[in-house]
Amino acid sequence: MEEEKSLMNDVAFDSYDALDRPFDFVELDAETVLICESDEPLRETISTAMKDMGYLTTEAGTAKDALKNMRFHVYNIIIVNENFDTQNPATNAVLNYLAQLNMSMRRQMFVAMISDSFRTMDNMEAFNKSVNMIINRKNLDDFTNILKHGIAENASFYHVFKETMKKKGRV
Repeated sequence: MEEEKSLMNDVAFDSYDALDRPFDFVELDAETVLICESDEPLRETISTAMKDMGYLTTEAGTAKDALKNMRFHVYNIIIVNENFDTQNPATNAVLNYLAQLNMSMRRQMFVAMISDSFRTMDNMEAFNKSVNMIINRKNLDDFTNILKHGIAENASFYHVFKETMKKKGRV
């Protein structure tokens, strides 16, 4: 836990460096994804799928890189392995950071967690882990369809809320 606080402090108090920004320019209405996966072939597969779906992608090699990227950009989608840059899922710095975000910020993101231990689309465990959906590693052959389904379900769930917030001028 102390190591995680140290990592968060390092990222929070690093001086500004324009090279840490994930994108120089993002078109209006362009959607972005942050991929936090340590397994290189799997990360490439996810990145290719996301690019095919029309997303601008950023791939983080470490939790520190991911947190730096999130410091300067609010991603539409974050895909994170439960064991990203850690042996113990309870100490996953990216998931712990996302769980601590205030709801107005967190609601803007769709977070999918890749897991070896939980079932795909296990809503109770997703709620427990503060993510929108879980995708089991065994189901990654259907990654695109599963993710599209989860994103559509999330958009449907929050549609009325987001429209109301826009009308009230809070978005």
